[in-house]
Amino acid sequence: MPRLLLLAIACLALLPFGVIHAQPSPEPVPFFDLAQKPSRPPASELRAIRFLTDDDYPPFHFPGLDGQLTGFNVDLARAICQELKVACTMQARRWNTLLPSLEDNQGDAVIASLRPKEADWLRFNFSVPYYKTPARFVMRKDKSVAGLSGTTSAALAGKTIGVVTGSAHAAFLANFYSKAAVISRPDYNEILRLLVRGEVDVVFGDGISLAVWLNGSDGSECCQFLGKAFFEDRFFGEGAMIAFRKDSAAMRRAVDYALFRLVETGEYQQILQKYFPIRFY
Repeated sequence: MPRLLLLAIACLALLPFGVIHAQPSPEPVPFFDLAQKPSRPPASELRAIRFLTDDDYPPFHFPGLDGQLTGFNVDLARAICQELKVACTMQARRWNTLLPSLEDNQGDAVIASLRPKEADWLRFNFSVPYYKTPARFVMRKDKSVAGLSGTTSAALAGKTIGVVTGSAHAAFLANFYSKAAVISRPDYNEILRLLVRGEVDVVFGDGISLAVWLNGSDGSECCQFLGKAFFEDRFFGEGAMIAFRKDSAAMRRAVDYALFRLVETGEYQQILQKYFPIRFY
């Protein structure tokens, strides 16, 4: 055997097992700046968490085939507890009773796609946003919209954009896409039908709803996302947050740490992929 080949084999034998096949880095999550990750809380601050959620908002929280609570919010709550190595329970409540139940100490945290209102900040603490609902453009896959190469104002000048009447997405278009022909309808499904029939070039709307549609039989056959996601808070909100009582600052800090760790390790992205096969970020 040639001497150089023997030397190469010997060097490989010295490498730790698994180094050759490095795991790919997790996909970034746009609104999590890992440089801002909080430090791990001391063990003395960690304790069991009683999570409250709703059970009627698939794919975020809903009863599974076995009757057990499941969904993105539920899996994320359990992953938070695993990361912190604390016990975790999940209790379902009607939506309008979640915050009162938290206030009455029937639970420690609400994870239910809650977007805090201004008055809520006076009564509760909130985690960092654990998901945001970006706006996205969708287009047909066929050649009837050839020439659509981007989502800048210039790229869509003269194109027809479908949007829901009176929505934040319509307001965004009015501010930044004045050279496009905006066609609005009050019904979201009617807007999508216009796209399927080729009566508009693109549709602009809620990225999560569009991702669910694209993963279904109607959307997957005809259409796809175009361009990037838009996260402007003043139009599309600051995102969903986990609520805590005002006296639970230590628990909030611990949960924030866990959320950043789950993004850093890629577990957050895996949970997201499980419930949203078409990435909406």
